[in-house]
Amino acid sequence: MKHIKALLYSTLLLTSCAQKTVRTPVNSCELHGDTVIVHPQSVLAKKIHIDTITTKLLCQKMPAVGLVKLIPNQFAEIAPTFSGRIISAYLKLGMRVTPATPLFAMSSPDFILAQKAFFQAKEQLLLAEKKLTRQRSLVANGVGIQKELEEAQMNYDVEKKEYESARLSIRLFKANPDDLILGQPLIIYAPIAGEIVENKVVVGQLIKNDGASVAAVAELSKVWVAGHLKEKDMGAIRQLHQSQITIAALPDKTVKGRIFHINELIDESSRSVEVLMECENADHLLKPGMFVNVNFENTPQPTILIAPKALLQQSNTSFVFRQIAAGKYVRQTVETNGIQDNKVVVKSGLSKNDTIISDGAYYLLDAR
Repeated sequence: MKHIKALLYSTLLLTSCAQKTVRTPVNSCELHGDTVIVHPQSVLAKKIHIDTITTKLLCQKMPAVGLVKLIPNQFAEIAPTFSGRIISAYLKLGMRVTPATPLFAMSSPDFILAQKAFFQAKEQLLLAEKKLTRQRSLVANGVGIQKELEEAQMNYDVEKKEYESARLSIRLFKANPDDLILGQPLIIYAPIAGEIVENKVVVGQLIKNDGASVAAVAELSKVWVAGHLKEKDMGAIRQLHQSQITIAALPDKTVKGRIFHINELIDESSRSVEVLMECENADHLLKPGMFVNVNFENTPQPTILIAPKALLQQSNTSFVFRQIAAGKYVRQTVETNGIQDNKVVVKSGLSKNDTIISDGAYYLLDAR
């Protein structure tokens, strides 16, 4: 009987030890503050994939809204500074012009008075020149008076200045004094090279010297685009390199913009800064006054890109799990800046050669 009891006791003892071994679980992970420890023998460890951070030279893109503008010195309104009536017109909308292209002719009383003053000054100069020549001849032959010669010389000098002044007045009307005919109409020429973009000229129309413009010329082969960069992107403003401009009506068409001026003042209403870009516009797709989409690009910078699955969100905070040792991961807050090449751009929080969980990080959210 004693032997049987001993055998039963031994059997119960072995069974009890075996049961304890089977019931001892292996914890998947443990949470210590912001650090999660994943046991290498757990199933969770096999679901986690890690990657080492590398950098890539990328141009950061910052979207903005832009407005197409005329280049100021390539646009001119035609408003004659002289009164008169239009007697003939030569301009048409869309016509290419140069500063030598006549636009219309007008009968101008101001121009007629300038013509009369010019011809009168010319006659007075010729008369003074004859008198001076005669006095010089008399003095040379010993029968003239020196005082009269000096008076003739002085009169000639005065008349010459009057003539030059009258000649200059004709030039102000963009007329050639050497080809001037008394009574000829005033020809209005294009002030700059470009094309006619506005035409309000009507034959018989009376123009006043303080009236509104009757036509406009613009050179549209190049235009400005004024983009407004948000205040939050001010950190990259000095590294701006170029811009890509798209039109809503033509989404497949892209125009490059050369950044040449960044405003020093912030627009208080929109909290943005104006950036001016010069764009080639040979096909006239960019119309002044048109709204466009602008993608600013800065100079290529070393950029950290991570897989979207690596990024987690909690409240208003974005974070990843960074590996600090084998099986140990700490919650690392990061600041992102959009998507590039289907990956998340990390602005701050990570450095090159950091190791993070690239897939499976969401399993650690339930760590206790």
